[in-house]
Amino acid sequence: MGYNFENRCATVKPADPFEPVNDAELLRGAMKGMGTDEETIITVLAKRSNPQRQEIADQFKTMYGKDLIDDLKSELGGNLEDMILALMTPAAEYYAKELHKAISGMGTDEEVLVEILCTMTNHDIKIIAETYQNLYDNSLEDDLKGDTDGTFRRLMVSLCNANREEGFDVDFNAAKEDAQKLLEAGDGFGTDESTFNMILCQRNYAQLQRIFEDYQAISGNDIEDAIKSEFAGNAEDAYLAVVRAAKNPAAYFAKRLHHCMSGMGTEDRHLIRLIVARCEVDMEDIKKEYAAMYDQTLGDAIRGDCPGEYKKILLALCGEDFS
Repeated sequence: MGYNFENRCATVKPADPFEPVNDAELLRGAMKGMGTDEETIITVLAKRSNPQRQEIADQFKTMYGKDLIDDLKSELGGNLEDMILALMTPAAEYYAKELHKAISGMGTDEEVLVEILCTMTNHDIKIIAETYQNLYDNSLEDDLKGDTDGTFRRLMVSLCNANREEGFDVDFNAAKEDAQKLLEAGDGFGTDESTFNMILCQRNYAQLQRIFEDYQAISGNDIEDAIKSEFAGNAEDAYLAVVRAAKNPAAYFAKRLHHCMSGMGTEDRHLIRLIVARCEVDMEDIKKEYAAMYDQTLGDAIRGDCPGEYKKILLALCGEDFS
């Protein structure tokens, strides 16, 4: 079998021992008086888990009668501020806001919808959807329906319902049957999209890995090639994301990170979201894939593409030396 979902390695783990009172004091000292000690802010917040950061914020308000996020906003600016605020936002709220940004306004940022909904667990998607409802007084599913169409809409709605099978058990006979169904769904005139939707949105990732192996054995083709030949546009991108997240999510995110830093300029909003999202999940795995895919470490890519204190916090979250 391929990627091991049960042994993923994060670069940011809960601090142990954890002393929120001391952390609050350090942050207060870093923002008090003339100037701001950005390095202390980075050292504290980039080495704590998201729940620990929320606890620090609560302690800060209790001790000083001030909102930590308001103080950070007044002291920081630019991409460093955006990164710090992302770190200080509860995870479900952060994703809900990113999805809302992707849906609202002119056009739809389909890449963000794909990245989040095609790679999250059922549990995460359900919490994000509940948070979205509370924040915007509208359901995530309804907003997705109103902003997408066709095959892409159906896939987004399926994923939003968060009914993927849990666990990592593999049924070898069922995998062969599903592989055959996928092959038949792409044969002949037209494509049976419902079969692709049903299998790719319901089977657990370990089961999907086996299905893809059986598909290759039966057809002689990779499932990705089949999707490219059967779908186009946003639907193709979304189905490919599901496949790649099942095969090797670390490689999928390594490719996303590389895209953010290649070409003219840096896609900072996406870079920030990717680093914040994965540093507490599997960033060590992503770093290995990045180096293998691009003959350059992720740390070196960040050093060559990002400036100043913003670079330091990106490196810290990736478990790299930033001094």
